[in-house]
Amino acid sequence: MQEAGDGANAGAEATRASAESMPTRASAKSRLLRGGLRRGCGAIAAALLLLLALLVANTFRLPVPAPPASATPAVPVDIEAATARLARALRFRTVTYDDPARAHPEELAALRAFLATSFPRAHAAMHPELVGGGSLLYTWRGRHPELPPVLLMAHQDVVPVEDERAWTHPPFGGVVADGYVWGRGAIDDKQAVLGLLEACEALLAEGFTPDRTVFLELGHDEEGGGAGAGQVAELLRSRGVHLAMVLDEGGFYSHDIMPGLAVPTALVGIAEKGYLSLELIATGEAGHSSRPPKRTAVGVLSRALARLEADPFPPRIDGATREMLIAFAPRLPFARRVALANLWLLGPVVARGLTADPSSAALVRTTTALTMVSAGSKDNVLPSRARAVVNFRILPGETVAGTTARVRRVLADDTITIRPLVAGGPAGDAPVAREVQPPPVSRVGSAGWNLVRDAARQSWPGDLVVAPYLLTGASDSRWFAPLADDVYRFTGFTIGPEDVARFHGVDERIAVRDYERSIAFYARVLRGLDHLR
Repeated sequence: MQEAGDGANAGAEATRASAESMPTRASAKSRLLRGGLRRGCGAIAAALLLLLALLVANTFRLPVPAPPASATPAVPVDIEAATARLARALRFRTVTYDDPARAHPEELAALRAFLATSFPRAHAAMHPELVGGGSLLYTWRGRHPELPPVLLMAHQDVVPVEDERAWTHPPFGGVVADGYVWGRGAIDDKQAVLGLLEACEALLAEGFTPDRTVFLELGHDEEGGGAGAGQVAELLRSRGVHLAMVLDEGGFYSHDIMPGLAVPTALVGIAEKGYLSLELIATGEAGHSSRPPKRTAVGVLSRALARLEADPFPPRIDGATREMLIAFAPRLPFARRVALANLWLLGPVVARGLTADPSSAALVRTTTALTMVSAGSKDNVLPSRARAVVNFRILPGETVAGTTARVRRVLADDTITIRPLVAGGPAGDAPVAREVQPPPVSRVGSAGWNLVRDAARQSWPGDLVVAPYLLTGASDSRWFAPLADDVYRFTGFTIGPEDVARFHGVDERIAVRDYERSIAFYARVLRGLDHLR
């Protein structure tokens, strides 16, 4: 009995000891958890500090802004006489229409005759060839014909005018007023046609001969797809020509291009978007509007178009747009510099910001534009067919085929016919599809880039940021991309926010001082060809 009592007492003591030790073990666990939490928070804090240090370090590794360029001599130009010649050229109605039957080749012929009489030295030295019924190819032989030649481009044709009465000055009047030259083609693109020839004429008057052969290509149907430029490219290819560089329209000087960027910019195009127009056709039961079926052609097409607009292509920051943002970054406030210096992490945030505005959104995604819709012939008749045209400007790195495939996925409706839009070919040829693959992106830092960059800087008074740029439209230069090391796009005039609507719009004009600067830019490019090694 005593042994049993002793055992019971021992058990009670053990139970009391165990109970007394439980708070101690709980405290140990709590201390362990608190220690682990502190270590975890410390690791997170260290990681955040490391990340912050990396972000700041990347920001300070951005390139240092270049000092303002010292202006070099261009060419002496009688700007009053040059302005009068440009104004005269704007009076020729060299309009390219979608319908070839509306063409006026006599206007192009009259413009060619005017150019020949206005620039006699250039026409005597360069022996222009007529290609494709209206495009001009000039050849200026260089001192070293063994060097790869360069090609400078512009186009003679212009887009139609919808309502001439809406213009301050007649669109084909070629009026010089208030410091501007007014008229269709003043900035797109007769200023480049005349500006190139003015620069060549002035240099020839000085006895200048370029270091290497220079081709001038003046297209006649760029606004209709540029078949003429395509024929010039084929002609050069057949002659075994490989170009060191191509320079075409597309870039410009600008102010206030980005919030926080107080320095003027020169945007030099190093890439351009592709082009695709798709025709969407829906069919349905025809009949009287008093007995509409559940599914109509118009309804089917309308829902399809709504799906396309509601599901835009995803944004992407790379290529020319990424290069442009990096060039801007050193001149921006610190917070924006941090974001642009660390696109590897903050790219999605920056992309979302850019997509908030249509102009900047076009730089980071393939755009979808609903441009044409047609159906029905009477208000009380159900049409059996509804048709729409959707235009896509394709981001470099994507393709016509990939764009078409995505449209099919988004619509997910096999009853809708999707096919490329076709237009009449030149001179009554077979219809051709309105589609262009994005051409290759040209190099930044090459001899060609440096030549264009320096000419742009030397033609601008004061501080300037020269940045790569993605042309959101299409130019004739794409035809020559397979023949060239690089293609750049810049013309030397200024475009502000208020001028964007003038492209293909009302009151197209160019400032006289900008036209003078454009001529100087072309002259500096021609003078600098000996550096293109």
